Amino acid sequence: MGEGGGYEDVFERAKVYEGQAAAVGGVGKDLVNEPMIRHWCEAMGDAHPAYAGADATAPPTMLQAWTMGGLSGHAGRSEAYDELLGLLDDAGYTSVVATDCEQEYLRPLRPGDAITFDAVIESVSERKTTKLGTGYFVTTRMDVRVAGRPVATHRFRILKYVPAVRRRGASRAEGAAAVPKTAMAAEVSRPERAERPERPEQLERSKRPRPVVNRDNAGFWEGVSRHRLLIQRCDGCRTLRFPWLPGCNVCGCPDWDTVEAGGEGTVYSYVVMHHPPFPAFDPPYAVGLIELAEGVRMISNVVGVPHDRVRIGMPVRLEFEQVDEELELPVFRAVERSGV
Repeated sequence: MGEGGGYEDVFERAKVYEGQAAAVGGVGKDLVNEPMIRHWCEAMGDAHPAYAGADATAPPTMLQAWTMGGLSGHAGRSEAYDELLGLLDDAGYTSVVATDCEQEYLRPLRPGDAITFDAVIESVSERKTTKLGTGYFVTTRMDVRVAGRPVATHRFRILKYVPAVRRRGASRAEGAAAVPKTAMAAEVSRPERAERPERPEQLERSKRPRPVVNRDNAGFWEGVSRHRLLIQRCDGCRTLRFPWLPGCNVCGCPDWDTVEAGGEGTVYSYVVMHHPPFPAFDPPYAVGLIELAEGVRMISNVVGVPHDRVRIGMPVRLEFEQVDEELELPVFRAVERSGV
């Protein structure tokens, strides 16, 4: 892997950066403003009245929209953060993926608020092996302020890792080795179908990426484990919602129960994925936005029909697919009309 002194040494050197600043004196590039709030609400389908009108507030989950630097970045990023990422790069952990975030809201943001923030490197994990590869989780905590007063906290976690790419016929030890970035496309690309082994047991397939399960959506995944597709229902206005949220985006009520979807739906929209190739998937395949009979929509795979025969309006039925020995996912099987 090219790690001087081994991964224990890399971990010890990385831990030194915990508690050091990741960004200092950050300033939001725009004031909290009504046009951005409107565009966000339209994109998210959020019609809550609190986000419009004379006394409008910004949706709390827009928090990162006010602090992101955009393509030009922020000038306030610290040398310590760059050094930490450089240390991991030099050790071979050159790939990066955002894994999750946590936000805490102290007061609503309103149009005209000027955002400032500081960020700290909160933690560096021990070396972890994930389905994507082996690396280190780096967590930063951003403290957001308006007029010097705290309004929110945003924790953001990334994984700096070596991709778990395996060549056909390679040993497990070889598969865990670092692969130069320039070789990635060749390593991941698939051979022509005619060259593939005929028997499924001969195929070396990576496992699907695991869903992020947190306190807001744990009930959904618990339902999936029992072959039940659960939809949240607001206790206040009885509106159904999906995906799962901590509160109602119509009336703001934090209380809810669930109803079980009957499993009938139609393809509201879809895309066919051809690229990029990824070892756990077999392109081309169809990803659909499914409108359930209950009125909510969810994204999942459309199965049971060739990708080029998926159509908007096509009826589908829920089923649960065992994608590997550990993971089962809800998918939708096409119900083709007679004569189609």
